[in-house]
Amino acid sequence: MSEEKLELFEVFVRSKRGLDHRHVGSLHAEDHQQALEYARDCYTRRSEGLSLWVVRSGDIVASQEDDSDSFYDPMDDKPYRHATYYQLPKEIKNM
Repeated sequence: MSEEKLELFEVFVRSKRGLDHRHVGSLHAEDHQQALEYARDCYTRRSEGLSLWVVRSGDIVASQEDDSDSFYDPMDDKPYRHATYYQLPKEIKNM
Protein backbone atom coordinates (compact mmCIF):
# COMPACT_ATOMS: atom_id res chain seq x y z
CA MET A 1 0.00 0.00 0.00
CA SER A 2 1.39 3.38 -0.97
CA GLU A 3 1.70 5.80 1.91
CA GLU A 4 0.44 8.55 -0.40
CA LYS A 5 -3.07 7.04 -0.21
CA LEU A 6 -3.04 6.75 3.57
CA GLU A 7 -4.55 9.56 5.62
CA LEU A 8 -3.66 10.56 9.17
CA PHE A 9 -6.36 9.98 11.79
CA GLU A 10 -6.50 11.00 15.45
CA VAL A 11 -7.79 8.39 17.90
CA PHE A 12 -9.89 9.10 21.00
CA VAL A 13 -10.86 6.46 23.58
CA ARG A 14 -13.50 6.58 26.31
CA SER A 15 -12.46 4.18 29.04
CA LYS A 16 -15.65 4.19 31.14
CA ARG A 17 -19.26 5.25 30.81
CA GLY A 18 -19.68 8.87 31.88
CA LEU A 19 -16.07 9.88 31.16
CA ASP A 20 -14.87 12.01 28.27
CA HIS A 21 -13.10 10.63 25.23
CA ARG A 22 -9.34 11.11 25.58
CA HIS A 23 -6.83 11.52 22.75
CA VAL A 24 -4.54 8.48 22.76
CA GLY A 25 -2.64 8.75 19.49
CA SER A 26 -2.61 8.88 15.73
CA LEU A 27 -2.54 6.35 12.91
CA HIS A 28 -2.55 6.12 9.12
CA ALA A 29 -5.42 4.42 7.27
CA GLU A 30 -7.19 4.47 3.90
CA ASP A 31 -10.59 5.48 5.28
CA HIS A 32 -12.63 5.91 8.48
CA GLN A 33 -13.63 2.23 8.68
CA GLN A 34 -10.06 1.01 8.38
CA ALA A 35 -8.94 3.66 10.91
CA LEU A 36 -11.57 2.43 13.38
CA GLU A 37 -10.38 -1.17 12.97
CA TYR A 38 -6.71 -0.16 13.35
CA ALA A 39 -7.58 1.93 16.42
CA ARG A 40 -9.39 -1.03 17.97
CA ASP A 41 -6.39 -3.27 17.34
CA CYS A 42 -3.78 -0.76 18.52
CA TYR A 43 -5.43 1.10 21.41
CA THR A 44 -7.92 -1.32 22.99
CA ARG A 45 -6.04 -4.62 23.01
CA ARG A 46 -6.49 -5.06 26.76
CA SER A 47 -10.10 -3.90 26.96
CA GLU A 48 -9.02 -0.37 27.90
CA GLY A 49 -11.84 1.25 25.97
CA LEU A 50 -15.60 1.32 25.91
CA SER A 51 -15.89 3.62 22.89
CA LEU A 52 -13.60 4.79 20.07
CA TRP A 53 -13.61 7.91 17.92
CA VAL A 54 -11.43 8.33 14.85
CA VAL A 55 -11.22 11.75 13.23
CA ARG A 56 -9.34 12.70 10.08
CA SER A 57 -6.57 15.00 11.30
CA GLY A 58 -7.25 17.45 8.49
CA ASP A 59 -10.84 17.89 9.72
CA ILE A 60 -9.82 19.17 13.16
CA VAL A 61 -10.03 22.92 13.57
CA ALA A 62 -8.61 24.55 16.68
CA SER A 63 -8.19 28.00 18.13
CA GLN A 64 -4.66 29.29 18.58
CA GLU A 65 -3.17 29.95 21.99
CA ASP A 66 -1.95 33.41 20.90
CA ASP A 67 -5.53 34.39 19.98
CA SER A 68 -7.09 33.37 23.29
CA ASP A 69 -7.60 36.94 24.58
CA SER A 70 -9.61 38.07 21.58
CA PHE A 71 -11.28 34.68 21.12
CA TYR A 72 -12.61 34.31 24.68
CA ASP A 73 -12.81 37.96 25.78
CA PRO A 74 -16.38 38.53 24.49
CA MET A 75 -17.63 35.98 27.04
CA ASP A 76 -16.54 38.11 30.01
CA ASP A 77 -19.40 40.59 29.58
CA LYS A 78 -22.08 37.86 29.52
CA PRO A 79 -22.19 36.43 33.07
CA TYR A 80 -25.58 34.83 32.41
CA ARG A 81 -23.77 32.25 30.29
CA HIS A 82 -21.95 30.93 33.35
CA ALA A 83 -23.65 28.32 35.52
CA THR A 84 -22.88 30.35 38.65
CA TYR A 85 -25.33 33.03 37.48
CA TYR A 86 -28.35 30.80 38.14
CA GLN A 87 -29.74 29.84 41.55
CA LEU A 88 -30.67 26.18 41.92
CA PRO A 89 -34.00 25.27 43.52
CA LYS A 90 -33.75 23.88 47.07
CA GLU A 91 -35.01 20.48 45.85
CA ILE A 92 -31.89 20.02 43.75
CA LYS A 93 -29.02 19.00 46.03
CA ASN A 94 -26.21 19.25 43.48
CA MET A 95 -25.69 19.62 39.79
